[in-house]
Amino acid sequence: MLIDSANSPELNGKYLGTITKDFVAVADVVKEASYAMRQRGISDHPIFPICKSEQPIGALFINKYEERDDIAPGFREWSFYISYLDEFVQRGLIEEEGQPAFLEAYRDPDEYCCLMVIDPDFTNFVFVPYPED
Repeated sequence: MLIDSANSPELNGKYLGTITKDFVAVADVVKEASYAMRQRGISDHPIFPICKSEQPIGALFINKYEERDDIAPGFREWSFYISYLDEFVQRGLIEEEGQPAFLEAYRDPDEYCCLMVIDPDFTNFVFVPYPED
């Protein structure tokens, strides 16, 4: 199932605040990575898995404990990984037959970030708009 950040009661109640707070801090860096991935022909469908502990999908992109000059300082609850549609298909997380539905739900990556929220109580795709400059 694909959702966006505005239509899941479970997401709104338990996760939206912490995801939004962390996303705002890293949005510029994530947006640049999404753009670079698309420009280099790696994938037109970047996906950024986020979780509070280590997980095997994608490559660690922003560790929640990491202090970087290009990221707003402060405590973060979520680590951000970087991946793309093909990895999700190869791992069987999105079935071949499910690709058309995923692509139909996938939002414009210049305006929205595709997050894969991974948590023991909630795991799903969430499309979060990048903050406007």
